[in-house]
This record gives sequence, structure tokens and C-alpha cells, in this order.
Amino acid sequence: MIRGDRIFGAVMIVVALGYILSASSIQTSFMSDPVGPRIFPYMIAAVVILSSLVMVLRPDPDQDWPAGPMVAQLGLALAVLVGYAYAITPLGFILPTTIAAGVISWQIGGNPRRAAIAGLGLAVGLFVLFRVILGLGLKGLPAGMGF
Repeated sequence: MIRGDRIFGAVMIVVALGYILSASSIQTSFMSDPVGPRIFPYMIAAVVILSSLVMVLRPDPDQDWPAGPMVAQLGLALAVLVGYAYAITPLGFILPTTIAAGVISWQIGGNPRRAAIAGLGLAVGLFVLFRVILGLGLKGLPAGMGF
């Protein structure tokens, strides 16, 4: 795992540098805020680079890879996140986020009822944060169903 951590860390540094390069080409209008639209991608890239440097310089000792049921759970989580990425545009933010957060909460170890409540709470809370507080143009529900 030591070698794997170092390889992954190096690859993520290259990806983060590409992200910075891509973010540097974001066009700014004359009416943008003083910080500009590039600062958030730069901050994300900086965190990725710092985390990747830690993986390269201080990798974890060798660990056993997951097997059997754990691989199936990881596959389910991956499928849920890919489905979430495809569903968020046509279905809005709240429904896909509720489902994805609920399934992943259930996988972490919650019972299904509490996971569903957590998923709904997370979806509504994040929607309020993004739409109301941050003022992003986020579609909450599918077209024609409301906000």
C-alpha cells in the first residue's frame, strides 16, 4: 500500500495542477466580486495538493484490501454517486440528494428510517444553504414542480 499511496498522491498532484490550469482560464466579467470566480477552484486544488503531498511523503503502512461484501458496498456507493450525478439535472437537487445521502447513510450503519430522515435533512439543509444563503441558481425540484 505504501507504493499505491505514493502513486495515487502523485497522480492527484498532477490532476490538481490540471485543475488549476483549467480554472485559470475562467473568464471574469467587469461586474464580478473582488475575489473573483477562480478562488474557489484554487482553494480546492490547494487542499488536494496538500493532501496528496502527505500521501507521497508519509504513506500508510501496508493494509489488506477489502474483499467480498465490502467491495459490493463500495460498488453500490459508486453506483449511487454516478446515478446522483446524472439525476441532479433532470430531477433537481432535493430528490436525488435525499436518495444518495440516505443510501450512503444507511451504508455507514444507520437503520433505514434514520438514514432516510438524515438524507432528507441533508438535502433540504444544503438546498437552503446553497439557494437562500449563498444565492446560487440551484433548481430544487424537477421543472414545473415548484422552486
